Amino acid sequence: MIGAVLPTMANDLTTMGALPSALAAKAALNNTNIAAAAEDFEAMFATQLLKPMFDTVPVNGIFGGGNGEEVMRTFLLQEYGKMIAKTGCLGIASQVKAEMLRAQENAKGRGTSPSAAKNQSSPSSPETKMKGTPYASSR
Repeated sequence: MIGAVLPTMANDLTTMGALPSALAAKAALNNTNIAAAAEDFEAMFATQLLKPMFDTVPVNGIFGGGNGEEVMRTFLLQEYGKMIAKTGCLGIASQVKAEMLRAQENAKGRGTSPSAAKNQSSPSSPETKMKGTPYASSR
């Protein structure tokens, strides 16, 4: 009977030793997901910045024109936005990532998920929303 218990205990101890590495892998995956979401946000933002500029450029009838070019222009702008985000030249993704990580850490400290922490926030007066933001001093 003791011979059957010892291998089981050894397996449990081995599994317990793997927990820190599994948690570290989950945290690394979470950071990767946050970084990807932040970069996607920057790409979308860059696309929205470029759109008004390209709206003023007329469609050239010699090289195609028509509805097809107008539709493909949106795809072109999305790709431009992705390339701008990959270079990081706007610097939005790094700030969004840092803010998302900070919100996640604050939620962990309270023992709630970030979405639940958002729902439990204080009153939504403009002064409360502005408090602690870079724009708070501009009022």
